[in-house]
Amino acid sequence: MTDTIKLLMTQENAENMSEVKNTLEKHGISVSFCMKDGEEVLARILSDQPDVVMSDLFMTHIDSIGVMRAVRGKKPEKLPMFVIYSGFDSPMLEREVMSAGATYFVLKPFNLNDLAQNIVRLHRRRDAKQKGGIRQSGFDSYSIEVKVTEILHQIGVPAHIKGYHYLRDSIIMSVEKPEIINAVTKQLYPSVAKKYETTSSRVERAIRHAIEVAWDRGNVEVLNSYFGYTIQSSRGKPTNSEFIAMISDKLRLQMRSA
Repeated sequence: MTDTIKLLMTQENAENMSEVKNTLEKHGISVSFCMKDGEEVLARILSDQPDVVMSDLFMTHIDSIGVMRAVRGKKPEKLPMFVIYSGFDSPMLEREVMSAGATYFVLKPFNLNDLAQNIVRLHRRRDAKQKGGIRQSGFDSYSIEVKVTEILHQIGVPAHIKGYHYLRDSIIMSVEKPEIINAVTKQLYPSVAKKYETTSSRVERAIRHAIEVAWDRGNVEVLNSYFGYTIQSSRGKPTNSEFIAMISDKLRLQMRSA
């Protein structure tokens, strides 16, 4: 890789630092470590200006949510991308973390190679947007992504599962190109699969799983507000295409009336 990604990571286990460092470097990520201390993390962000910050949710002095808010309050020239990880699975905490500005929420233990690939992909996409490399006709691509992200968090789709990312991109594609919802298996799934270097069948299964999780753990009032009759027990869960179509249609109407 020509462009090295500077990553600041909280790490207290000195034994596996070299392993973590070597793994990340293979993906073009240059990592530096600091203690699980929010004050130190904040100071290092301001002094080192990393591209990505990967930190524990809970730290001494300031937690990751406090750090993200403090960084924004400082208005630095370069705002890093935040990846927050935790061993505690809480939908409410996850929504708060993402609302505070995190790009990715990860549950421990995680596969470092998979995580590194996701960090590189997300950083490239973010960098392209900031440089004006991504343009969508009719809507602002960044505002669409923000709105879709907010909706998925409200509904209760956990950000750490693959289906979350597949679902988010599927909805964004459907907002920008409404006719694609009529070709879910022939166009939508293959487009998402190509982006994530996976298969259409895996995309379909992961989205189905994400919807099932949302139905099991999500806010019923929010689900009703988006799906209405679809959530009735006699109807069961919406299909993948119903879910994507209803969210994208409602979002498109909201953005047109804004």
